[in-house]
Amino acid sequence: MNTAGPVLYALFVWWFSTGLIIWLDNLPARTFRWSMAGGTALFALALWQLAATSASATAPAAYAAFTWAVLAWGWHEMAFFMGYVTGPRRTACPAGCAGWAHFWHGVQACLWHELAILATAGVIVWASWGAPNQAGTWTFMVLWAGRTSAKLNFFLGVRNLGEEFLPARLAYLKSFFRRRAMNPLMPISVGAGLLWLAALAGTDGVGQVGQTFVMTMLTLAVIEHVVLVLPLPFARLWGWAVTERRAAGRDALLIARDPGCAAGCSAHMETDAAPAAAT
Repeated sequence: MNTAGPVLYALFVWWFSTGLIIWLDNLPARTFRWSMAGGTALFALALWQLAATSASATAPAAYAAFTWAVLAWGWHEMAFFMGYVTGPRRTACPAGCAGWAHFWHGVQACLWHELAILATAGVIVWASWGAPNQAGTWTFMVLWAGRTSAKLNFFLGVRNLGEEFLPARLAYLKSFFRRRAMNPLMPISVGAGLLWLAALAGTDGVGQVGQTFVMTMLTLAVIEHVVLVLPLPFARLWGWAVTERRAAGRDALLIARDPGCAAGCSAHMETDAAPAAAT
């Protein structure tokens, strides 16, 4: 089997879907209700299609299952960064907070988000249980495992925090990040990912195309973890996705420098507060 097709497709879907979510999350807050309405409809369709495609072990079904799994995951990311599904804590951790109290505050900041992902994973596993095409299920699981591990590493400390992609409405999350060259969990995370890759290489439980998709996403997760502690401008891959925020920042700078510009410039600006449904 030619693996180039699935690998290139997975790379494009990963890169483009990540950038699209960043772009949507950095648009003016008035657009969020429309983005979430469309995203929620697509999320429901994705769950239905994941169940439908799981019954077929063909290559096109593997492509479809992978795509629908990424779309289902994307809804969770969009809902979190738009402020709709986050957690009961919406404030920064107090100065001097440390230890288990600090960790629990971090859990509170994303608790509803994590529970929503858990519920979705349960639905996907239930809908595809025993079916021959498990590409979608395993893709979602890899995305979940990779994101959970990344969050823990952000909490313990990494070099590249990616603050430029964090919307202002979620700025309080920075209080749970720590900038360090390395943390004790990172080697374990990378090692676990490599062991999982080795285990997948020796099996064919999701079909050849599906296995290529899952292994590609797992490889990306390992690479993303390594990049977190390397002095590389990894964030430039999605620089195009934050143009709206940069434009708003330039308008704000103009107003600060020239108060007389406020009337004209402020017409193009909008507050970055969380939507009413998230407060």
